[in-house]
Amino acid sequence: MLGGIFEQNKIEEKIKNFEKKILDENFWKDKIVAQKILKEKKFIENILQDYNYSITEIENLEQLLELAKKENDKSVEKDCEEKINLLFKKIKKAETLCFLSGENDHLDAYLEIHAGAGGTESQDWAQMLRRMYSKWIEKKHFSFELISEHKGEEAGIKSSTIKIKGSYIYGWLKSESGVHRLVRISPFDSGARRHTSFASVWVYPVVDDSIKIDIQEKDIRVDTYRSSGAGGQHVNTTDSAVRITHLPTNIVVQCQNERSQHKNKETCFNMLKARLYEHEIQKKEKESENIAKSKTDIGWGHQIRSYVLQPYQLVKDLRNSLENTDPESVLNGDIDEFLEIAVYKKKGKK
Repeated sequence: MLGGIFEQNKIEEKIKNFEKKILDENFWKDKIVAQKILKEKKFIENILQDYNYSITEIENLEQLLELAKKENDKSVEKDCEEKINLLFKKIKKAETLCFLSGENDHLDAYLEIHAGAGGTESQDWAQMLRRMYSKWIEKKHFSFELISEHKGEEAGIKSSTIKIKGSYIYGWLKSESGVHRLVRISPFDSGARRHTSFASVWVYPVVDDSIKIDIQEKDIRVDTYRSSGAGGQHVNTTDSAVRITHLPTNIVVQCQNERSQHKNKETCFNMLKARLYEHEIQKKEKESENIAKSKTDIGWGHQIRSYVLQPYQLVKDLRNSLENTDPESVLNGDIDEFLEIAVYKKKGKK
């Protein structure tokens, strides 16, 4: 028996609709769309299966708990309570997954990080953020590849773009777009003073073959340059790195992870398609924030989360007031609670 969030999202009705589509004689005419439907159906069925299993187990454990209380068996009582708590957490996870039903939530994602003003301080913070997301990816058994990176002169990174692959990556990470603020005693300041650093994160979906994006040749400018390593040193003797600018929107993408200019150009075009698609999504959703401004004006006005290491320890999401007093754990990739509440809030607005 379903209730609450599952009933609101009409999970069983969604599965029945998928089954009707699969039985249609024209279902396999578009293989890409067909595979997408099968993937979504399997995803929802797994959520439902986990939910039903947890509910049944809780009912059984509650009966055992009642019996243990009557017999004053404290050991069994404690064991039952712990298992019930774990199962309720599992149900909450299933409920959260239920919200990942947006049109593009199932897609993989590009994640860009840009250091704000402040030189080495902000560049080190940008690298810390990339490590945080890398740790989260590792914990979830997802995968990523480095698309582009510009290292800082002394430490950290000026910018970095990674492509993340896994189940419902864009749905999980899309709420991470915005400015992240760090407050700490600087390891680069001999006077051990407190510094505030900013870095921006931007997440956009990897478009698949079912999404058609038309890019006119007259609307783009392609530049090639040499890949650079730490301190601006050239790591390649040929102009293999590629930068593409979309003139009507001023969207810029770049790639330098391959030695082949052709491969870098292909990756750039895929990234540009993804950015243009995300641009259209933003227009349709009529979101108030301006993408270009959020990437160039990295400062106080566009913050989504604050990470304070000194004089006290606190990570606070400024959109929903969620707080965590263990920033070390958060920076080691334990960001699920921030992602989950964002999924709830985002769905609730629509």
